[in-house]
Amino acid sequence: MKKPAPKRKIQKAKPAKRTAPRSVSRRTDDLTIGLKKILVPIDFSDHSKKALRYALPFALQFKAELVLMYVVEPTIYPSDFGFGQVGFPDVEKELHEKAKTELQELLKTSVPETVNSSSVVSTGIPFVEITTYAQAENIDLIIVATHGRTGVEHILFGSTAEKIIRKAPCPVLVVRAEEHDFINERA
Repeated sequence: MKKPAPKRKIQKAKPAKRTAPRSVSRRTDDLTIGLKKILVPIDFSDHSKKALRYALPFALQFKAELVLMYVVEPTIYPSDFGFGQVGFPDVEKELHEKAKTELQELLKTSVPETVNSSSVVSTGIPFVEITTYAQAENIDLIIVATHGRTGVEHILFGSTAEKIIRKAPCPVLVVRAEEHDFINERA
């Protein structure tokens, strides 16, 4: 017969004493957050409009400029005649103009007049255009939505939000489609 294993006493670990790293030269009371420009990439989906909802309190609280950005992806179609890929500049121009109009409408309906806001439309690969713009315009924060794609869809299309996080020259706040909201609506 086997002997039962002896009971072990479990000791609770003592909480570690937290000390500031030596490299910290200021007290935390002296630290502030200075947001001057916030970029919100918009694709007119409900997800991206949720990111805009998150951006508004930041813009109001920090008196920051809010920039909405839409990126028109180049329209390229394969050719059957051996000439390679064919682009349609008229389609891109039309999409560009439509996006400008839609962004202006979104600014009118969703952004209070007290918020300094603007919009920009660019053409190219979305994450490249967004991160390049953020670098060139000294954006302090990007607030981007993620569509929450998984599986094959994620493998095929990737995540623009993920690529922005990797390449962004500034902090990025990612707003998930299904999450705990921390925005309180005022009555």
